[in-house]
Amino acid sequence: MAAKRSDAGRAAKAARKGAKAATPASDGKREKMKNKEYEEHLKKLQGELVKLQLWVQDQGLRIVVVFEGRDTAGKGGVIKAITERVSPRVFRIVALPAPTEREKSQLYIQRYLTHFPAAGEVILFDRSWYNRAGVERVMGFCSEQEAERFLQLCPVWERGVVNSGITLIKYWLEVSEEEQQRRFESRIDDPRKTWKLSPMDVKAASRWYDYSRARDDMLLATDTQFAPWYIVNSNDQRRARLNCISHFLSLIPYKDIKREKIKFGKRQKRKGYVDPDRTYRHVPERY
Repeated sequence: MAAKRSDAGRAAKAARKGAKAATPASDGKREKMKNKEYEEHLKKLQGELVKLQLWVQDQGLRIVVVFEGRDTAGKGGVIKAITERVSPRVFRIVALPAPTEREKSQLYIQRYLTHFPAAGEVILFDRSWYNRAGVERVMGFCSEQEAERFLQLCPVWERGVVNSGITLIKYWLEVSEEEQQRRFESRIDDPRKTWKLSPMDVKAASRWYDYSRARDDMLLATDTQFAPWYIVNSNDQRRARLNCISHFLSLIPYKDIKREKIKFGKRQKRKGYVDPDRTYRHVPERY
């Protein structure tokens, strides 16, 4: 019994330590980054992402990047910043809907595996198999036994992924309770954001500490040497995007692939071509 209490005590202490590490420092005193400064930094980082893309294709690398976090944490914004200037054939986004009845009858991890990379691909998961440790557990879409079994088996499975030659990178975007509330409220009347506010978000908004406990358990069980979690302070969305991209680039050793300078030849002559004499349906030029 003493040994069990000792193990439980160490686990509880580690969980508290993980929770403290996952909570972002206050950003109240930091001046908001100007858009011009943000765009300058982003342009440089996106240029590096293009270099990384060419290296991934040249070397046949397989990379999986997982983005997790509470609702409104900014996962979509980071992913958009990463993919804006690269090829969607190399950097592919996976954002799966709720599982179908057929998928529910499969192995839990099965529907995620079908989206894993071939050589020369980077897969960005906007939420992932960690749904089982988060929203499914908190909102009762799986049993407590299923959630605990997932946390037990996940590190074993991820070790197999890494041992197969895939680079697995996991980001948890952490937002404060106050900032999350502000972002939720901003979605109510903004027609560009109303689609982001689902009935599930409304239910989840009141369960902050249930999600905190689920996060702590997840980090404690699945933060490993071979597939560690990296915590991103996402209270400041612009800084979060820049910090995350910069860190991602630092994890993949890549070199600049030299490309031959492209030269365009002379355009061909008309050689008798005549524009057709017919009326087309043109889009009105309203702007």
